[in-house]
Amino acid sequence: MTTERQHHQMDESSERLVSGSNHVEDDPLELSLRPRSLSDFVGQSGIKANLNIGIKAAKLRAESLDHVIIYGPPGLGKTTLAHVIANEMDVNIKVTSGPAIERAGDMAAILTGLQLGDVLFIDEIHRLNRVVEEVLYSAMEDFFLSWVVGKGLSARNVNLRINPFTLVGATTRFSLISAPLRDRFGSVFRLDYYGQSDMEVVVSRSAEILATKADAGGITEIASRSRGTPRIGNRLLKRTRDYALVEADNYITTTVAQKALEMLKVDSNGLDESDHRLLSSIIDKFRGGPVGLETLSASLSEDSDTVMEVWEPYLLQLGFLERTSRGRVATKRAYEYLGKPWIEESEPSDQARLSGF
Repeated sequence: MTTERQHHQMDESSERLVSGSNHVEDDPLELSLRPRSLSDFVGQSGIKANLNIGIKAAKLRAESLDHVIIYGPPGLGKTTLAHVIANEMDVNIKVTSGPAIERAGDMAAILTGLQLGDVLFIDEIHRLNRVVEEVLYSAMEDFFLSWVVGKGLSARNVNLRINPFTLVGATTRFSLISAPLRDRFGSVFRLDYYGQSDMEVVVSRSAEILATKADAGGITEIASRSRGTPRIGNRLLKRTRDYALVEADNYITTTVAQKALEMLKVDSNGLDESDHRLLSSIIDKFRGGPVGLETLSASLSEDSDTVMEVWEPYLLQLGFLERTSRGRVATKRAYEYLGKPWIEESEPSDQARLSGF
């Protein structure tokens, strides 16, 4: 089981420019880049269409929107969609996270403070502890709170009616949400990585908001290295904007973007030093694999959860890495990308045999 110490290590390790994770409070500049309506939200057309119907129907019936859970890799817009839902429903939003709610009374205080129709957004909802989660069951189904106060002979039940509300949960680990909680959501949406054309729209829109001059080639260059993730695209745009201001008359062209991103050591596929280090470790130290996760993590001096949840997903998506029953394997495509000779049907190393999956 992942401990709080491990989560802290993941938070520190994921502070990479090309990580979709965001473990710091959003600054005003970051907030200004967020879409405020479904029409402004780029990509995810299927999700937007379903949300549009659900929101319009709820407003016509003068009811709260049914509870929504949004999952997928970090940086794709889960938090933004929660704010969009609240804006479209013309209600307030209360933002919290699973680890921040430690006791049932904390959850009860949040729920009783909601106004009619408000949106409650819980990030990392899979990290709610079971006692807190159980308070949500009756609240989500019947808008009724029931929990036990005190212990032993002094324990008593507290029952309280609350205002109808919409719970929007977000998670990168959908499988870790318990079945009783998962079944109480009326809509489940998975966010996918963005295509190149959608990323160009995202970066172009952000450039306009930031009053940054950029030609089509500069926008394309930044978008292509954004790993299909709007949050990363915005980060790269802001760093490229800094470079352009100092070195290129405050104008982002293809060449300017390439030079800026090369300085940041983000290559043409959006891979950074950590990605190259992981692939090179598998190829050079373990003859391409298979190598067990724990052994690989030790060779990188990184926490295994960080490697699995932060480093690997994009490499898997590109087809540079495979997870097998015996461990991680670097693909022929990874060898070619790094300019290393491909070893046909390489045997697993002794360390890989001993380490397991």
